[in-house]
Amino acid sequence: MIIKKKWRILTVGDGDLSFSYSLFKYHRPAHLTATVYDSQSTMTNKYRDNALRSLQQKDVNILFNFDVTNPNSWSTLQKNKFDVVIFQFPLLPAFQSFQEYKNKAEKISVNTLNRQLLRHFLDNAFQYFLDPNGQQLCFITSKDVKPYREWNIENALHKQSNFYYLGSSLFDIQNFPEYKVRNVDRDKHVRDTKGRTYAWTLQKNHALKKELEAPIYQEENCCSMCRAGPFTTEFDRNEHNASKKHQQMVQFEALWQALINRF
Repeated sequence: MIIKKKWRILTVGDGDLSFSYSLFKYHRPAHLTATVYDSQSTMTNKYRDNALRSLQQKDVNILFNFDVTNPNSWSTLQKNKFDVVIFQFPLLPAFQSFQEYKNKAEKISVNTLNRQLLRHFLDNAFQYFLDPNGQQLCFITSKDVKPYREWNIENALHKQSNFYYLGSSLFDIQNFPEYKVRNVDRDKHVRDTKGRTYAWTLQKNHALKKELEAPIYQEENCCSMCRAGPFTTEFDRNEHNASKKHQQMVQFEALWQALINRF
């Protein structure tokens, strides 16, 4: 992840606030506002070891009950004042019952719901949080394993939008001491799988692009959504296209396209 000291940063959905604290302590951005999806009491009960007091002692602005998809939860946030908005390892919470699954995901798929969360994050960040005269950057850090890899982050999220995908950088947790990647539902640490930080902007030729890695598997002889290839023969491509993995990704893409057609 690339962080510059001159940036004004907003963190979204920082479960126990440990990322925001580490970001503030070790990278010293010009300004930091941290947000948590849960209420303060829920967060402190769920994550007994949290960074709330440490951030309060540094006079960092913290907002609770912050739902990035719901404008009603942003009432106390100063709008259009940030250079970068960061969403670390986003993932929808597990369904609490089979009925909840039927109501929310039986027809749309969990994959599509997670993509929808990320798209809402990007749409709202560019419209409401980022300074039109600033850096205009959105970062999402995610893992390169299932189910995250199946979200097709590099190719799918900016379809039919006014923002651009810039590239990605390795997320090295060693650069963020004291950051604990948490389970979204309970007080457990998530296995330290290497992640990547993906970047979007409204500026097609943003200067940061030179510091990022370009999208992979974009050549004609590759399958970008499966991150497969290059295929050396037509037989290899046909074998891949017939595979269960590819057919599942085709279905995910069709569901996603149907959803964004209604945005």
